[in-house]
Amino acid sequence: MVSIKRGFFGILLATLAASAVAQGALEGPLRLVVGYPPGGSSDRAARIVAEKLQVKLNLPVVVENRTGAGGRLAAQQVRLAPASQPTLMLANPAVMVVAPLVFKDNGYDAERDFVAVSQISSYEFALAVGADVPAQDLPQLLTWLRANPQKANFGVPATGSLPHFFGLMMGERAKVPAQIIGYRGSAPLLNELMGGQVPVAFDTLDTVLPQQQGGKLRILAVSGDKRSAFAPHIPTFKEAGLDLVAVGWNTFYAPNSMPKDTVARLGQVIQEVMQDPDTQRKFVDAQMQPVVSTPAQTQAMLSAYKAQWGPVVQGSGFQP
Repeated sequence: MVSIKRGFFGILLATLAASAVAQGALEGPLRLVVGYPPGGSSDRAARIVAEKLQVKLNLPVVVENRTGAGGRLAAQQVRLAPASQPTLMLANPAVMVVAPLVFKDNGYDAERDFVAVSQISSYEFALAVGADVPAQDLPQLLTWLRANPQKANFGVPATGSLPHFFGLMMGERAKVPAQIIGYRGSAPLLNELMGGQVPVAFDTLDTVLPQQQGGKLRILAVSGDKRSAFAPHIPTFKEAGLDLVAVGWNTFYAPNSMPKDTVARLGQVIQEVMQDPDTQRKFVDAQMQPVVSTPAQTQAMLSAYKAQWGPVVQGSGFQP
């Protein structure tokens, strides 16, 4: 009788363990969708994480670049992913915060159609000027712009991007009549900044820093609450006299169709990946700030971010 009971409980425990594994089991490949072309910061971040996830999950992990509509096309497609097809999207504030506020028919609902899984990086914005601008720091630039308001043309990598609204914020705080000029990406923006066609540019720090290191432009301020570890010689806006702080982020999202246990498992594995010293080194080498974040921490960050930027975006009156 004792041996029969032991056998029964052994089978029961094995069944429960198998059930627990099955609930979190994944059938590959796992798709990581990025709404931007290969080579950008979002794409680089996704590929670093994909390499590690493939080992952790022991299944194929594929990065797919679904470009178009400033990242919105990827969101429109990922929200329709069936529950049987494990898919995550790596998205930034332009797609998940700004677009829902400014596009009447966005093609997706950022809160209803997606579940935040884990933030993996943060980044700062930078204000850069071309060689022809006679300003060596932010106070000198503001003096020059107030004396030459027709020169207050601020280039940004895309209209409706976070650099766009950060430029508007700076113009308002500095009492400078900013004219925002949107480009089709960072490359044409920096080409025209270095060529003198636009005097001032706002973009992510990791994008403009190599150009400063090459002596082709000057970065006058960064948007973090403290100096960047990648450029400790450059002051923050607050240090330079303007009370401005702003950051961006990359966060993994799952479509709402994904089972909750799968979302939880992927969130846990991504946290483990981001805690790995080799992962963190690769992010830093790519001049990106790695972040380890639980779903709850990620959701708290997103709520605070929307509270900060929602009034700015809506108050700008921006229309696509």
